[in-house]
Amino acid sequence: MKTRAAVAFALNEPMRVMEVDLAEPGPGQVMLKMLASGLCHSDLHLLEGKMSQDFPFIPGHEGLGEIIALGEGVSGFALGDHVIPYLVPDCGVCVYCTSGRTNLCVEYGARRNSARTPFSLDGAPMRCFMELGTFAEHTVVAADCIVKVPQHARPDHTCCIACGVTTGLGSALIRAKITPGSSVAVFGAGGVGLSTMQGARIAGAGRIFAIDTNPAKEAVARSCGATDFINPWEIENVAEHVIGLTGMGVDYAFDCVGNAKLAEQALEMCHPAWGVAMCVGVVPEGQSVSTLPTKLLTGRTWTGSMMGGAKRQDVARFVDMYLAGEFSLDEVVSHRLTLDEINHGVEMMRTGESVRSVVLY
Repeated sequence: MKTRAAVAFALNEPMRVMEVDLAEPGPGQVMLKMLASGLCHSDLHLLEGKMSQDFPFIPGHEGLGEIIALGEGVSGFALGDHVIPYLVPDCGVCVYCTSGRTNLCVEYGARRNSARTPFSLDGAPMRCFMELGTFAEHTVVAADCIVKVPQHARPDHTCCIACGVTTGLGSALIRAKITPGSSVAVFGAGGVGLSTMQGARIAGAGRIFAIDTNPAKEAVARSCGATDFINPWEIENVAEHVIGLTGMGVDYAFDCVGNAKLAEQALEMCHPAWGVAMCVGVVPEGQSVSTLPTKLLTGRTWTGSMMGGAKRQDVARFVDMYLAGEFSLDEVVSHRLTLDEINHGVEMMRTGESVRSVVLY
């Protein structure tokens, strides 16, 4: 069939919205009519070359769709189901999946820059990011990465739970396991950072520091649970400032921007005996982090979080939590766009004008 998609043909060039061909779903696959897709900073990293990707390709991985066709052997899903295609597959049989210790799956690596694709243009295969390609009006994805969600869940909010929200909530609740009364610092008040703050609030954190260079983000950060807002441009040394406010440093610190220097500052501001610093945002390829070994000897932990450590069932749980009113996305989703406006959404993400933009199909 024919469908419209935003196609990236080269680095740092606007995507072109055009008609492409889409194959029918094969065994173990489903075809989705997309309802919404969020614009994630990982998409921006791909378009700017900060993450490796072969061009041309169809970006997008933060989506919500309706099943309109089922491939052979697909069970547990039906036509008309609303589903989130999740970035991390869940094959259920690999060493990662059977360990019960991680959300990783061997299929994640296989699909990271896979040449397998249901899309084509003028007879030539057209790649799609992570075999998802949610910047298309229709897509075909593997059934092992989708999770069913209630049909009354509003698309503009629910699609964001596919990546940014799950990454933030999971980092706070699954990976860090924030304890009640603890102190938390979060670098970045974008979609992931705000969700991390909401996770910290849900966990009962006593003090939550939002750290962002955009003063316009203070109101939304406080609405998501931040008790303090710090603009690094107004502070000579952010780590020392936070240590001064807490006495010994925060219990947990998260870099939700994806910047090596911020990741190092997160470690610096952690409590020396039990502080946990977590790399959450995707640091551009080629950057590295470093610290003195003595910073770790006293008990600090420096770790990372891939999609918040969440598996498919966690995504479904977070949707249920949202529907129950345990957290809000009213302030997180700041702009709603058509597919033809997608490059404007990318530019707003680049300049920081938007918190989270969503394409509504």
